Amino acid sequence: MLDTYDVRTTDMPDEMRLLLDRYPRESWDAHPGFKDKTRHWLGAHRMFRRVAAQVRTDTEACLDKTLAPEAYADRLAHYGGGLVGNLHGHHGWEDHSYFPELSAADPRFDAGLDLLERDHVDLDKVLADFTRHANRVLHLTRLDPAQVRDETGRVHGASEVIEAFLQRHLGDEEELAVPIILHHRLRG
Repeated sequence: MLDTYDVRTTDMPDEMRLLLDRYPRESWDAHPGFKDKTRHWLGAHRMFRRVAAQVRTDTEACLDKTLAPEAYADRLAHYGGGLVGNLHGHHGWEDHSYFPELSAADPRFDAGLDLLERDHVDLDKVLADFTRHANRVLHLTRLDPAQVRDETGRVHGASEVIEAFLQRHLGDEEELAVPIILHHRLRG
């Protein structure tokens, strides 16, 4: 299902990793410029990864018949709806507030920020398909339980794409943004 979407599989260009070499991930916590706002932002990323994995494992449990369709529908509505809504809000805030702040601090990295914004556009397409399939599962659970399994398979495919997308995108986003923040002592 990954080939259905334009999920970036290439690494962030080397010139976007200049500050990462100076501020490697394992040094972030100890840096005096690493403040609560940045910790919270990274915490949101950890939450997205956890919830995306939860949606996928719940879907697998439904497909394996170890989770009843009704229970799955409840969990899908809660976790899937939360994931989609929070990702849209988070990425909207990044595009309109966070990335412009980083760009103003260090325009050398605008190409990387543009790449991340394009990722957001591509992720919106994946989330729209996931939402469509998830909503069908919710409706079919009540209206036509015999069709739930096929649609649940589509939710599973979309959830795998979301996880793969987040793995690539969030890692690149963190490794571009946090070094800029540390270097310029932003968000203190």
